Amino acid sequence: MSTVNTDHDARDLEMEEEEQFPNSFRFCCYREMELLEFRDKIVFRSQDHHDSSTTRLAFFISRSDGVIEPCNGDDFEFETPTKCSIIYGIVGTIRLLAGTYVLVITSRKEVSNHFGFPIFLVKSMEFLSCSNTLVNSTKQENSDEAYFTTLLKIIETTPGLYYSYEIDLTLNLQRSWQHAKQRATRPLWKQADPRFIWNRNLLEELIECKLDPFIVPLIQGSVQSVQVMLKDSPLKISLISRRCNRRLGTRMWRRGANLDGDTANFIETEQLVEFEDFRTAFLQIRGSIPLLWEQIVDLSYKPRLNILNHEETPKVIERHFNDIKQRYGEAVAVDLTDNHGEEGHLSSRFALEMKKVLNVRYISFDFHQFFGNANLDNLQPLHDQISKDFEIHGYFMLNLKGDIMLEQKGVIRTNCIDCLDRTNVTQCYLGRKSLDAQLKEMGVFSSSDYISMYPEINENFKILWIDHGDDISLGYSGTHALKRDFVRFGRQTLSGFIKDGMSAISRYYLNNFQDGTRQDALDLISGHYCIDRGAPSPFQLNGFESFSYLPIPSAVIVGGLTLTTHRINQNGSARHLFSSLLWAGLAAGVIAFVNANGRQLCSRPRLCNLL
Repeated sequence: MSTVNTDHDARDLEMEEEEQFPNSFRFCCYREMELLEFRDKIVFRSQDHHDSSTTRLAFFISRSDGVIEPCNGDDFEFETPTKCSIIYGIVGTIRLLAGTYVLVITSRKEVSNHFGFPIFLVKSMEFLSCSNTLVNSTKQENSDEAYFTTLLKIIETTPGLYYSYEIDLTLNLQRSWQHAKQRATRPLWKQADPRFIWNRNLLEELIECKLDPFIVPLIQGSVQSVQVMLKDSPLKISLISRRCNRRLGTRMWRRGANLDGDTANFIETEQLVEFEDFRTAFLQIRGSIPLLWEQIVDLSYKPRLNILNHEETPKVIERHFNDIKQRYGEAVAVDLTDNHGEEGHLSSRFALEMKKVLNVRYISFDFHQFFGNANLDNLQPLHDQISKDFEIHGYFMLNLKGDIMLEQKGVIRTNCIDCLDRTNVTQCYLGRKSLDAQLKEMGVFSSSDYISMYPEINENFKILWIDHGDDISLGYSGTHALKRDFVRFGRQTLSGFIKDGMSAISRYYLNNFQDGTRQDALDLISGHYCIDRGAPSPFQLNGFESFSYLPIPSAVIVGGLTLTTHRINQNGSARHLFSSLLWAGLAAGVIAFVNANGRQLCSRPRLCNLL
């Protein structure tokens, strides 16, 4: 029987005691490094100097055994490497069957800044093979290693990874400000919230070797900002989203919660405002319905939802919301799923279990029923239901001196089925409501003013949330968000309908034919699967599973239907009729086979169970 995971709670407790914020001296990671490749080792040497030190710090990884050793960077001045290049960060290391691989940042782009410190988007990464110990290996081990390295190639293309060399992006403004001075000189990984460090597992060896200046925590999510003029003063609005790493995964293969109460696609979104003498922050969270449920792909467009009957279910929801209340204060759970069909059954079960959770309001709001293809303001009935809680929760506000004027006392937790499209529209709507309130509190707006009355601000605010929604969707589903028109125009347009259709088709393809492998990649680098050379291979396929991606059945179906149509259109003869029936029967047989064995014919994860 699984119990609550106390390991991450212990790390979080340490984090709670040591918050951070900029002061006169702060810890910084190396911004650029030389990568020196030798026959017997790979050296990582700093390009920038910390403090008044003239020594270039470095470490190397031995090619013989993959062991990491700190060293003096100047020791290699008179050696000639086989290759020399510049990198912009070390994401971490991982040990596969054949040895150690290190993941490095090979290109970056500055996308924003936070209190004057630049924030970078990872543009490209590369896994370097540092050692090869797979000698006298079996054929299966070589095959497994090839698959593992394929998974590493998938990780290299992970979208939406952001970082800073000077500040911790994992903590929201309110938490980072409360105990600023105690944390500023500590390494970034010690300042950070472990939930939101995307590469937490990959950093273990670097942490053990005390290579703090080389350790760069990454977040996965979105960082967007825009600056416009409001009444002759610059107004900067930013969105920072952080995806939790505890139930990391793809859209169909990570649904619901695990037994510890960690939910799929749990994301903390912070809306930041900088205007004249004020700094404000408004937090929202999203996450999958915290029940034990699954939606296994089977080649159908909308696979069946399956609620798992488990004795731990009440405790799972309790653990989830206890964690939320401890971190964010009061909570309101807004459920945007449909009230009918399979979504309705899941929503009803969620509502039933929420009655047992103390001090958390549950609101069921059928988004499609209220919203349809109408105006964004049709979400006003939802706001009416939560307006008192929304006002009590408030937002965080500082003045230019750094004095705390207001604190956010609670949070709205929003979910639909995927926590993507409907959720993003709703969070954008609530974010706009909060921004109106903040500008009124600052004295910029009168009681009758709203940002919708200022076209430049209103338009840029919408684009900000559209881009944010795309980032979040790409990380979970692999496609851009749907319902982008509702954010931009408040209604569905023809071009938006076509784009949504194309994204929906792409999601279908990825869900059925690629996400199983992508899930394996995420389980591997997040540490949910640990490689054991003495264990049986996880990639030995059975008969049906070896037909994954349907190349043969697809060809037979398409070819059969095409030939059937061609024969029918020809002048009828007994031979043509018999041929048409034969091909039609063959195509129908293959369709029936695919329909009966859809789950086995899809791309499925091999490394970890769904929970």
